[in-house]
Amino acid sequence: MTAKKDMQKSAKSSNKKAAKKAAARPAPRADKADGESSVLAQVAAMPGPDRVLGERLHAIIKASAPALTPRLWYGMPAYAKDGKVVCFFQSAQKFKTRYATFGFMHKANLDEGAMWPTAFALKELTAAEEARIAALVKKAVS
Repeated sequence: MTAKKDMQKSAKSSNKKAAKKAAARPAPRADKADGESSVLAQVAAMPGPDRVLGERLHAIIKASAPALTPRLWYGMPAYAKDGKVVCFFQSAQKFKTRYATFGFMHKANLDEGAMWPTAFALKELTAAEEARIAALVKKAVS
């Protein structure tokens, strides 16, 4: 073979490899395309107590920080600002714990001195907890 044919064969081989890699790569996930419906579907699939918490948290977060974008994050409802997760909800059932968790990521502006809480255990939401969560979410995105 000539050097030219070797180069052509090598180029075809490289193109085939690239095409195979592209085909194997997962398509963009649905939760990125339509985050809110994915979050609501995930919450709707949760068992009773977690579903109630998830629905209330979604409403509180949307009302307190409309700039946050709902999305799934590791299969959990989360809310992002500029593509970075600010807060999230973990169901008790999914992680087999006795309480659900509402937490904040490092993007949240909750700094208070040298130490501050980043996650909260939830068993139920009363008016007091709802008000506290609303205030924390507002502060997180400020």
